Amino acid sequence: MEYQTLTYDLSNGVAIVTLNRADKMNALSTQMRAEIAHAFTQAGKESRVVVITGAGRAFCSGQDLGDRASSADIDLERTLRDEYAPMLRAIYDCPVPTIAAVNGPAAGAGANLALAADVVFATESAYFLQAFTRIGLIPDAGGTYMLPRQMGMAKAMGAALFADKISARQADDWGMIWEAVADKDFDAHWRAKAAHLASGPTAAFESVKKVIRGSWDNTLDAQLAFEAREQGKCGKSRDFKEGVMAFIEKRPAEFEGR
Repeated sequence: MEYQTLTYDLSNGVAIVTLNRADKMNALSTQMRAEIAHAFTQAGKESRVVVITGAGRAFCSGQDLGDRASSADIDLERTLRDEYAPMLRAIYDCPVPTIAAVNGPAAGAGANLALAADVVFATESAYFLQAFTRIGLIPDAGGTYMLPRQMGMAKAMGAALFADKISARQADDWGMIWEAVADKDFDAHWRAKAAHLASGPTAAFESVKKVIRGSWDNTLDAQLAFEAREQGKCGKSRDFKEGVMAFIEKRPAEFEGR
């Protein structure tokens, strides 16, 4: 697929999806949503880690309110069901680790696009904004699912009701994201973390995602059984044998992934 609203680069197992509508602060159009979904599906098949970031000064400003394809009708339920849900599922269900490198403001659906990734790094000058109630809406694009799970009910409710900016440092302190990083170190930092994951045990990472997420819906007994099944699979892998041997031989492990 030839992408029009983003760039897709694959190197050394790392796929980088860069939202590329800098003049619109990378606002989400109908076409961009479809392209993001396609890019993550593609990356899940050919990479060992996927990074999503933004071109220019913003990560993503949310829904493009001037997008003709989006504003041809105002059926928000249909738009969320038919356009946002496939995009978010492609990110959330991606079998390899996913990183959001939030290089600037992430507002509305753009904030929740970032939170759909497994790990979020944000430059300290960035912020997150659940802007929805400012225009008479509720958080969408998965926000009502992600926010209470990542920052707790009290913070999630306040973020949704007040629609205040949440600085990257606050988001880090509140557990909303993994890490806020100094602007000068940001690019090198997330690239190093992506490279680390790309050299790791990809199959084990896939199991990590399954068992951590599965814990929300399981009883303790069910989760222990789920954990045991996935660990059994990992224990039979070449990566496990390599990891143990590397530990014994005091050398870096060379994981082959899936």
